[in-house]
Amino acid sequence: MSGMEGPATGQAGHWLPKAPREVGPGRVERYVVRTHLVQPREDLVRNLSPYLAGRVRPGDIVCVGEKVVAIAEGRVYELEAVRARWLARFLAGRVRQLGYGLGLRRPETMEMAIREVGSLRIMAAAAAGALDRLTGRSGDFYRVAGRRVSTIDGPGPTTIPPYNRAIVLGPRRPELFARRLARRLGCGVAVVDVNDVGSVVLARSPGVDARLVEEALRDNPMGQGSQQTPVAVLRPRRRPAPGHPRRPGGPAGGLGVLQPWPGGGAGPA
Repeated sequence: MSGMEGPATGQAGHWLPKAPREVGPGRVERYVVRTHLVQPREDLVRNLSPYLAGRVRPGDIVCVGEKVVAIAEGRVYELEAVRARWLARFLAGRVRQLGYGLGLRRPETMEMAIREVGSLRIMAAAAAGALDRLTGRSGDFYRVAGRRVSTIDGPGPTTIPPYNRAIVLGPRRPELFARRLARRLGCGVAVVDVNDVGSVVLARSPGVDARLVEEALRDNPMGQGSQQTPVAVLRPRRRPAPGHPRRPGGPAGGLGVLQPWPGGGAGPA
């Protein structure tokens, strides 16, 4: 992606509060974090840490979008550099797209899916997808093709340049990234695939509740287009037991309430 310029990053590091979300026995406070434009082959653990260190607390869960993890791994291909073969062109128009964008309906993106898992698996997935039309089901193509295909992000007009003209494959080692960042920050970390269709945890550090993360991010607070907020911080708060007195200023006293931050800063201290 050399030679291509991204948007200005003057607000990198800014924490933006989102509405709390009721999850299970408590409420989850949520913040999204604006970052710099992530580049291929950068040290993402080192470069994200300044936005989070000193602000996150034990018990917090830092959620990082799988796309930026994959970009940092170098799993990004310029659209013009991908030549779609006949099978990709044939299958692209026969995939039912779920959610936003063209996805695998673009021949170049289908070509990268074939390279990821092989033509036989993609043809089996296409056959399963064809049965969807007869049975009224949806999503069998991606269930058969697997996670390595469902996490492919194709180009689109709402994506931040220069990645609006690029195909990003899923991250190869998200578990390693989650463990490294968790050790650096001293809190939980999850690598997530979140869009307007739903949320999935791809990898997590030990102790992170995947179901809590998926439910807390189900409404896609991180955004899908040019928001440049690929990081979210979840702060779970448990409700006190019935009849248990709330201690002023204690953890239960602030349950689910977004209190003003000391000094009126841009994020929680």
